[in-house]
Amino acid sequence: MQVYRGLPILTAQPSAEEQGDIPHYLFDYVELGDTYSVGRWKSDVKEAIATLAGQNRPAIIAGGTGLYFKALIEGLVDIPDIDPKIRAQIREDMETKGVAAMHRQLRVCDPELSARLPQGDRQRIARGLEVYAMTGRPLSDWQREPTIPVLTEAARQICLMPDRQWLYARCDQRFDAMIEAGAMAEVEQVAKAGPLVGSASKVLGLEELLAVYDGRIEMQDAVSQAKMMTRRYAKRQMTWFRNQMMSWNMYSEQEYYNNFDKIVHFISKNG
Repeated sequence: MQVYRGLPILTAQPSAEEQGDIPHYLFDYVELGDTYSVGRWKSDVKEAIATLAGQNRPAIIAGGTGLYFKALIEGLVDIPDIDPKIRAQIREDMETKGVAAMHRQLRVCDPELSARLPQGDRQRIARGLEVYAMTGRPLSDWQREPTIPVLTEAARQICLMPDRQWLYARCDQRFDAMIEAGAMAEVEQVAKAGPLVGSASKVLGLEELLAVYDGRIEMQDAVSQAKMMTRRYAKRQMTWFRNQMMSWNMYSEQEYYNNFDKIVHFISKNG
């Protein structure tokens, strides 16, 4: 979500002070109305890595979205871009017909994928339907295609896994800090620009703060709900990391505070 323009506070983009004199890439460069995907990000980050390699500088790729890291390490199937009209129609059908009906529709054209997805998974159900509509092939069929990773085996892979309760407390503190830093002003600008239906609509806290702006909910309740959704997202992240990143070098909260030099050495060894 940090790729989007207009929400630097709510997406916790690094400030100018935090960036210092280190070049940062892939922040604040995508319009809010654009639909962004892991495929587009993989292409963008590949270009950024090539730029840094030409300068003989290492790239540090940081974040919490496990699927994006998986695309770099394991590769991603090269599915053709979806026609915006097809995507818009499926999103409209999702709203008018309901997610259960669209899940049944997916069962017809891609039974293998539908069997893996919960009925309420709107985003992945829509993705399966739009791929089939665009290509005539089920997404599950595409997913069996061979892939080429972006990163080489030389990449250092580190996963920070703090204590869950410590992490939850940090999530709550961070959202309070966002409100104090002016997140509501960002939300007001989004609201004035009109309905947001793309990927950016999933920014944590945005839905709740838009409800405050519209007068549908009190700020106290919105903050409480946004914090809960953030903690739930963090929990899902940790589950993904444990299941999908078992080969990574894992550090707990205590370890990465107490072993900072060791971690930096691990990153920088062999040049």
